[in-house]
This record gives sequence, C-alpha cells and structure tokens, in this order.
Amino acid sequence: MFAGTPEVAVPALDAIAESRHELVGVVTRPDAPAGRGRKLVASPVAQRAEELGVPLLKPEHPRDPEFQESLKQLRPDCCPVVAYGALLPQSALDIPPHGWVNLHFSCLPAWRGAAPVQHSIWAGDEVTGATTFRIVKAMDAGPTFGVMTERIRDTDTAGDLLTRLAEGGAGLLVTTLDGIEDGVLVPREQPEEGVSMAPKILVEDARIDWTEPAQAVDRRVRACTPFPGAWSTFEGERIKIGPVTPAASNLEPGEIAVGKNHVLVGTGTSAVRLGEVKAFGKKLMSAADWARGARLEDGARLGE
Repeated sequence: MFAGTPEVAVPALDAIAESRHELVGVVTRPDAPAGRGRKLVASPVAQRAEELGVPLLKPEHPRDPEFQESLKQLRPDCCPVVAYGALLPQSALDIPPHGWVNLHFSCLPAWRGAAPVQHSIWAGDEVTGATTFRIVKAMDAGPTFGVMTERIRDTDTAGDLLTRLAEGGAGLLVTTLDGIEDGVLVPREQPEEGVSMAPKILVEDARIDWTEPAQAVDRRVRACTPFPGAWSTFEGERIKIGPVTPAASNLEPGEIAVGKNHVLVGTGTSAVRLGEVKAFGKKLMSAADWARGARLEDGARLGE
C-alpha cells in the first residue's frame, strides 16, 4: 500500500503501479481547501489513485482505529511512503510485516525533517540525493536500504531539484521493494555522525536580508522557490522575488539601480540582478516591467 500526498509523490506511485508488485491500496491526506473559492480538492496522489482504480483511504489521522482496521484487511506486506504528511503511530507501523519504507529527499543522516531539498540548497551543498529507509518513531532516523545522489546545479531552485529527485527516487523506491521481496536487502543503521535537521521553512524565513552576501541572497531565493516564495518589501508592501543572478556592480544593501532592461539590487557584497517579481495584487512579471510600472528610479530601496 502506497502512502503519499503532493505532486512530488506521484512519480513513485506510478513506478510502483507499473512494477511487479501488487498495489492493494493508496493512503493520502484528506481533501483540503484550495484556490480562491477554498473548495475542497483531492490531493494529487488521490487523483492519480482514482485514475489507477485502486482502493483509496483518506484518514484524518493514521491513528484512527477505522483506518488501521482497513489497513489490516488489505494485508499489505510493505507500505512505501513519499511525502505522506502525517506522523505514523507505532500501532500503524507494526501492521505490515516489512514495515513502512520511506523515500526521503536527502542523503541521510543529513537533512532529516520536512524540508531537506530547501535546506541543502540554502546551505550551499554541491551534492544531495534520496534515501530509502524503514520508518521508526524518531524523525527520519530509521535504518536505510538504498541511496542515490544528485548534483545541485548553480541555478537549481528547490522546485527544479525536487522534480529530479522525485523521478530518480521513484526508481530507487521500486528497487528497494524488489530487494526486500527477494531477501537481498538488509537495512543499515544510520551513523550517529553527520546528522543535520531540515525543519519546515516558514514565510518569515523567506524574507530576504539584503545585508547578506550576494551568494547567500541567491541561495535563500532559490531555496524558497517556489514555496514559500522569497520576498522583500517596497514602500511598505510585500513583493515576491524569483531567482536572481550576480551582477558586477556595487550598491548599498537594498539599493535599487534601474536600467532599460534590468533591475539591480545591492547586497552585502556585489549587486544581484532581479529576475521575476510579483508585487502585491499584481501578476508575476519581469523585474524590468515591474520597475516601469512602479516608476522606479535609482536610489529607491527594497527591504524598508
């Protein structure tokens, strides 16, 4: 039985559905309000499960007795998991004989937690990856089965990198299930050294500090793209800012310089060139278009 919720989990669900293993069911988070109308919408995994025609469970919480009884009736040998989004109680972990096997988007024990891809970019890691491991009570601390690595490109946003890891990780998860079934994979305990944590990134964390070096600004913006979205303020209103690029110009932190087709902003070191900007109540647009619409002049500032 597969457990997952967001779009990033769909490649793994598809890979398992196409594998030699029998997919007896899918568990996902309940429908959630979305869009301007705040109508209840099924998760991407739920929508894909319905297309595949497999039994679908949406418990409020996996500790619910009704859910656990349904799980027992489905009698899964193993429960692969990708970004399910709820903590699994021991009573649920104990049901499948081979446990719950999670695909986590880092090379464990590095970046345990909810936002491993974002933190790896923010920290300036050159390489990250994905790991399969058996879920235990402690956060992402279970014994590991397999790992894949992926180079972090200089222009990668968290969305870019997560897309590649989701595709590559889907194959790793199926290979792990193959090895468990064949009895050739023995999980290894994670080393105690090298543990780092990757807590959820909050909106306030995504606020750009223009006094930081240009490299740090670049990493923060890419790590927070597309979610929760890097931002700053202009004339008291919040604006979202897409990935930036280095520029050979010296400006004061937050100081704006406007060209015909570009907008530069000063940092703690050299300036950066803005890419796309979304002002309050406006659509996403190029920084140059935003500057023309806002009638920006040199010397204006972000972050005040």
